[in-house]
Amino acid sequence: MTENSVFSSPILGRQLFGPGPCNPYPEAQLALSLPLLGHLDPAFISAMDDTSEMLRQVWGTRNQRTLPLSATGSAGMEAAFVNTVRPGAVVVVAVNGLFGERMAEVASRHGAEVVTVEHEYGTPVDVERVVTAHPNPDIIAAVHAETSTGVVSDIKALGENKGDALLLADCVTSVGGMEIKLDEWGVDIAYAGSQKCLGVAPGLAPFSISERAFKRRVERPANWYLDLNLLGGYAGGEPGGKRTYHHTAPTGMVVSLQAGLQRILLEGLDNVYARHAAAGEALQAGLEEMGLRLFAEEGARLAQLTTVEVPDGVDSTAVRKYLLDKYDLEIGAGTGAYAAKIWRIGLMGHNATTANAHMVLSALKDALANAA
Repeated sequence: MTENSVFSSPILGRQLFGPGPCNPYPEAQLALSLPLLGHLDPAFISAMDDTSEMLRQVWGTRNQRTLPLSATGSAGMEAAFVNTVRPGAVVVVAVNGLFGERMAEVASRHGAEVVTVEHEYGTPVDVERVVTAHPNPDIIAAVHAETSTGVVSDIKALGENKGDALLLADCVTSVGGMEIKLDEWGVDIAYAGSQKCLGVAPGLAPFSISERAFKRRVERPANWYLDLNLLGGYAGGEPGGKRTYHHTAPTGMVVSLQAGLQRILLEGLDNVYARHAAAGEALQAGLEEMGLRLFAEEGARLAQLTTVEVPDGVDSTAVRKYLLDKYDLEIGAGTGAYAAKIWRIGLMGHNATTANAHMVLSALKDALANAA
């Protein structure tokens, strides 16, 4: 094994430092190579229970209905709304990036009266504006760590001021990379993805719903596959651990997530968060030393996903291609109107080290000097 081979994707052989899938923890990668369990095998049921319990620890919750949904993070978003939105329900959505926009779109498709609170991209959610946007909303929704802009928002403050509303949080880029305390912060519904700071291949959507929110659930959601009335029993989330068959779970992925979570808890949550913070700090300091401008507002910058402005006159695509061709290294472009204006550099999961931060900086310097 070469020095850098542990940083390579098992599929593409790329060193992935973008906003998408991170390079899996070695333990999670090895778990994917194990012989598959049957989805009704008692050993798999035990693995599912263990995985759900570790998700509770990482998320800071005792929610009984905490489980990995058998789909990517976008299905977690869909599950959050399809199980809680009735036609005419008022949903206030804080929009400060692409995934806030997507929340508003999904809520509207389920018949909600959506009240969007728009923010300038690159800035955190304004809690006061959000909690006063409607006098009596059913749901307040916000992105904790906005993947499109590299901004973190104060979900705890939203929880403290939510009133009777349910608080729904997108934790796709935050879970496993920074502190989250769902119960203490008053978060009622949360979803994530397996592919970022949890350090597992994409394919699962960790999901958690409080008893308070579950009591307000839609009794017969339009989406059968994501119906928590059925999924809770399948995953042992019902009182007494009652099991009911629902679907064929991706057993290899669940066992891989189990291994990734074991790795995180073995290192210790505080140590994992500190490692992500140190890597992000090193990267951001190095970028500024190169004369580059960071996109996210100072004081609200994610450590695990850094957004940096593409310098004037630089071809964003050419630089990214140069990094791929010469260094086998992938960083992400921006989204929407910012597609050619910013780069998104992820240091997540196994990638979150200061050594990797310096490697990216060195490669980027070369690309800026020599890319066509």
